[in-house]
Amino acid sequence: MDPCYTTVAYTSYPAETFTLQDRRHEVSPGQSGGPTVVQHTVVNVPTEPTRDYLVWSLWNLIYGNIFCFGLAALIYSVKARDRKLVGDLDGAKRHASTARVLNIVATVLTSLAVFLSIVVPIAMIANSRRYYRYH
Repeated sequence: MDPCYTTVAYTSYPAETFTLQDRRHEVSPGQSGGPTVVQHTVVNVPTEPTRDYLVWSLWNLIYGNIFCFGLAALIYSVKARDRKLVGDLDGAKRHASTARVLNIVATVLTSLAVFLSIVVPIAMIANSRRYYRYH
């Protein structure tokens, strides 16, 4: 039996053994009087999984690909997912952060373009009606 255990990130650490302090305790009948060995196990569990923003990137690629920010966000989202599957959580967080920023920029620019494409024609129509009414 291997005295090692495997954590979530698939890294192996040897189990450590510690002897208790050398104190004289009374021993119950049937127990050995030798030193007691205690094994400690530490399991590293990530608190929050890394998000890759793939759905948001696909949305921006299809509906809001202004200046190709949606495409760039999709590329970084796929890279983040690949890094997460390999086990490189730092690389996954870095690529996911870049994908998030690109998605925010693409969403803001798309929202601004939609807003302006609705407001500007309405303002022009209102202004032209006022102009022709007084002339």
